[in-house]
Amino acid sequence: MPSVEVHRTGEMPAIPRYVGMTDEIRQIINDHGRLPIDIATLAPDADLYQAGMSSHASVNVMLALEDHFDIEFPDRMLTRDVFESIASIEAAVSELRSSAVPS
Repeated sequence: MPSVEVHRTGEMPAIPRYVGMTDEIRQIINDHGRLPIDIATLAPDADLYQAGMSSHASVNVMLALEDHFDIEFPDRMLTRDVFESIASIEAAVSELRSSAVPS
């Protein structure tokens, strides 16, 4: 179930905003990716390495993703293309989370 953020605007009632996996991944990249630009300006398929993420920072992102989503990236996923974009990270995390759910 997605988490919910509540934003208040003047006298209006609180408006829930559902924060999905993409927003969570963006926040992790923002916190650990050491990008010189605002992560919010990047399209989901933008190349994070071209945006300035180093291979060292990508390891920090991977560790933070593992901790946040309670997953472990297998050796086959420890490749540059898995961590190349928000979309590719989301696809990998989704795959790992779905395979962790007992059937």
